[in-house]
Amino acid sequence: MIQSMTGYGKAVVTYKSKKIHVEIKSLNSKQLDLQTRIAPLYREKEMEIRQMVAAELLRGKVDLSMWIEQEAAVTATPINGALIENYYRQIQDISQKTGIPLPQDWFYTLLRMPDVTTSTEQEELSDEEWNVACSTVRAALKAIVDFRCQEGAALEKKFTEKVDNIEQLLAQIEPYEKGRVEKIRQRITDGLQQIPGVEYDKNRLEQELIYYIEKLDISEEKQRLTNHLNYFRETMRDGQGQGKKLGFIAQEMGREINTTGSKSNQAEMQNIVVKMKDELEQIKEQVLNVL
Repeated sequence: MIQSMTGYGKAVVTYKSKKIHVEIKSLNSKQLDLQTRIAPLYREKEMEIRQMVAAELLRGKVDLSMWIEQEAAVTATPINGALIENYYRQIQDISQKTGIPLPQDWFYTLLRMPDVTTSTEQEELSDEEWNVACSTVRAALKAIVDFRCQEGAALEKKFTEKVDNIEQLLAQIEPYEKGRVEKIRQRITDGLQQIPGVEYDKNRLEQELIYYIEKLDISEEKQRLTNHLNYFRETMRDGQGQGKKLGFIAQEMGREINTTGSKSNQAEMQNIVVKMKDELEQIKEQVLNVL
C-alpha cells in the first residue's frame, strides 16, 4: 500500500515528575526536510533523533517538536538560602558601620538581591531517561506512519478510480475511430467532385488515403496508454516509496493522451480526450503527496 507524505503523530510518556511530549507533522516535499525543536536536555541526542526520523519517514517536510512538562513543585525555582544569609549579614554589618537604618521588610529586600532565585543546577540526561525519551519518539513516529498509511489508502482508492475512468474513456474512442476512415474518404471524394473538370486516379487516391489515415492512427498510443495504466496499478501495489515513479508514469500517460488528442479529427473523440486529461490532472495533483 502506498503512503501519503501528509501526516501527524504525537506521543506522551511520563517519567518520574515530568511528561515527555513528542509531536511530528509532515507535508509533501521532494526530499526529507527536517526541522526540529528539541528541549535543551535532549539536544545532545539530536543526531540520533534525526536518524530515527529519516529511517521511518524517508521524504517530506517534517516538523518535530520535543518538550518537557514538569510538575509545578519541581518547576518552581529554588531559593538560595545560603546566599540570603550572606546578604543578611552584609546588610547588618553595613548598617552598623554607616548608621543606615535596617530595612523594615527583610524578605522583600533579600529576595530582590542578585541570584537569590536563580537556579545554578545543570540537569544531566541519564541513560534511563533517554531510553524513555527515545521510546516516546518511536511512538510518535509509529503514530505518524499509521496516519500516512490511512491517507495513502484514501489516495490509492482515488487513483484507482481515476485510472479506471481513463481506461473506460479510452474504450469509448473505439467506435468513432472505426467510422472515421470512411468519413475521411467521403469528405475527400466529395471535395474532388465539387471541382469541375478534375479527373483523378482512384488507385492514387487510395494510396494517399492510406498514408493520411496512418498519420492519424492511434493504435500505438492506445496500446501504450493501456500499458501505462496497468503499470500505474502495479506500482501502487508495490507499497511505499513509489511516489516519484508514479509521477513519472503519470507524465507518460499525459504524453499518450496528448498525442491521441492531436490525432483526433472528430469533435466526439476530442471531447473524450478532454475528459481523460481532466482525470489525469487530478492524478497529477495528488501524486505529489505520495511517499
